[in-house]
Amino acid sequence: MNHGLGVDIAFLLLATLAVVTGWRVFRTDSMVRASFFLLVSFIAVGVIMILLAAEYLGVAMFFMMAVEMTVMALFMVMFMMNPAGLNPMNMVHQERIAIGAGVASFLVLGVMALLATFPDQPVPAGLEPVRSLGNEMLGDSMLIFESAGLVLLTTMIGVVVLSSHRGRYGAAAEGSMPPGLEPGGDPAGKPEEDESGEGGHHHHHHHH
Repeated sequence: MNHGLGVDIAFLLLATLAVVTGWRVFRTDSMVRASFFLLVSFIAVGVIMILLAAEYLGVAMFFMMAVEMTVMALFMVMFMMNPAGLNPMNMVHQERIAIGAGVASFLVLGVMALLATFPDQPVPAGLEPVRSLGNEMLGDSMLIFESAGLVLLTTMIGVVVLSSHRGRYGAAAEGSMPPGLEPGGDPAGKPEEDESGEGGHHHHHHHH
């Protein structure tokens, strides 16, 4: 493939960005920040795919990862015990095993990329890759994609039900106590509003 120096420079910059942001996923102390670091890493990989003339895969990477990482960040804000998923927390469990698995995977993939002989099969000039992919998705693999769509629909319905303020037996937030912004500190958010509401109630009772 003939390309200029600019493509090589762009590849090196994007590859560095992907690796650094991927590393930051495990070094940050916030689930929300980790989600967006991972999003940036995937976007860099998507641009590299476009540089490799795989435009469809690159654009698909943009759409899929942008939505997935944004939804993940929203999940953290809605369901994490610490406020908005921004409180410091350890992002790595079983650190020795995780480091060993990461180093081993990197070495195996690096050796494969440098030493493996990849097949060289140019695509025929008249082939339309998007149409061929559509025929594959809507042909023999139709049942697989329909099943995946049903699972995604069920997941979305479950998310709406879980995030509803009102549950089957009343208000979902009734009796819950948000954690403090600092260890051992006063609960953040809702209890202060409840306390002010109670204060207003007592004040109204005093007038009567």
